[in-house]
Amino acid sequence: MSAQAVGRDVATGSRSLLGVRVNPIVPTLLGAACISSSAIVSRLADTAPGTTSFFRCVIALPLLALLAGAERRRRGSRALGARAMAVAGGMCLGVDLVLWTRAIYDVGAGIATVLANLQVVFVTCIAWALMKERPKAQFLLALPVVLFGVVLLAGLGTSAQRSGFHPVAGVLYGLGASVAYATFILVFRASTTGRDHVAGPLFDATAGAALASLLLGLAVGQMGFALSGPSLFWLVVLALVSQTVGWLLITASLPHLPAALSSILLLLQPVASLVLAAIVLAERPSALELLGAALVCGGVLAAARSRSGPTVLAEGPTPG
Repeated sequence: MSAQAVGRDVATGSRSLLGVRVNPIVPTLLGAACISSSAIVSRLADTAPGTTSFFRCVIALPLLALLAGAERRRRGSRALGARAMAVAGGMCLGVDLVLWTRAIYDVGAGIATVLANLQVVFVTCIAWALMKERPKAQFLLALPVVLFGVVLLAGLGTSAQRSGFHPVAGVLYGLGASVAYATFILVFRASTTGRDHVAGPLFDATAGAALASLLLGLAVGQMGFALSGPSLFWLVVLALVSQTVGWLLITASLPHLPAALSSILLLLQPVASLVLAAIVLAERPSALELLGAALVCGGVLAAARSRSGPTVLAEGPTPG
């Protein structure tokens, strides 16, 4: 597609996707819906965090390789430095996936997905500290709201604990995952700036994530290669629906949407995850946890809309 055609698509609020002109809101919502199931499917796979993270990436690689090859023939090759940077960013993503999967077991699929949205806050903080992308005052006002929501999610506001869950540990894993994912976002953003490629960078990042998941999983004893039939089935679903289709839809459509609108649309992920977790896994967060989730989502939305620097991918998909 020519630059002029892309410009017309942005101006008219639509773009060409697989030869069909669609409003970018549609693929963004579809992508968010795909990714919102990640935590639930990860829980259904019932494998160790390293195993889940490694196989979801490895299974996705062949399809991403085919898409990246077709993209390369249309748009040319990418520089070796950009590819290396995408792989390095992907290794941060692998760390994130292992920690986030661990959080799913400790706080539940729905709450873990809410925690994943904290990446927006950490992206802004890192960009402020290292890249001098100073946020607006609205961001600083949103931080106490987000932090109070995290306190409620950790169960510190109530003595009631759900059986089998470890909220404090889960929140710490979730926070660590968000830091790792924020680092991935910034490195990945740098590797794709000014380049009209989608599948290629995702292939490189997914390969890096697979490697990091394998190494970290082995290091902490959370890695296994013997999979049952049901576990393999759910890992294939996770790899194809979330890791491939969901990410491709969101990564391709977000640059064509205003950052404020994209951040609102992507809040479908934690909301849908909470609903799906209640239906599929019978998870029932307490009233204080739901309040904490609402405060985190609202604070993250305010933080995302306060960014004054580059926003492409800053409000991108959560780790799932």
